[in-house]
Amino acid sequence: MIPLTDTTVRASFINASRKEVADLTLPADFEAIEWDRLDLLGWRDPKLGRRSYAVIPTLEGGLLGLLFRHPGSRPRTRAQCSWCNDATLPNDVVLYNAKRSGKAGKNGDTLSSLICEDFQCSANARRPPKTWYEGFDVEEARQVQIAELQLRSAAFATQV
Repeated sequence: MIPLTDTTVRASFINASRKEVADLTLPADFEAIEWDRLDLLGWRDPKLGRRSYAVIPTLEGGLLGLLFRHPGSRPRTRAQCSWCNDATLPNDVVLYNAKRSGKAGKNGDTLSSLICEDFQCSANARRPPKTWYEGFDVEEARQVQIAELQLRSAAFATQV
């Protein structure tokens, strides 16, 4: 992922009002983020507990920022994240809701997805997969996991 600035992040949101964007709190470690290890930037707002955000690169090279509402329910530990698609997650998965952009969002339409609670998808996709058979190319499989995460997250963002 390309390095982002505060301005770039705030300008990318497609389903948030100007006030919501102005009120968002960037991750505490924003200046120390290792951008080359991320496929998307996602975080929970520490000040506004039930809000979460994700900035996702599109396949065309742009950025789509999404505001999520955390339903406040307990995490689903036996669910599969629909972005990193990992069934052996080391973290919890929750249902996140994103208001659609434009007129649909103003009418209350939302899109939901099961996503890693703290957006650990990039780290999960970079974990080496199991060696399924002799000669299995672990690095190639890892690259496929990363590419699929990028496709699934971008597809979700585009639907919003």
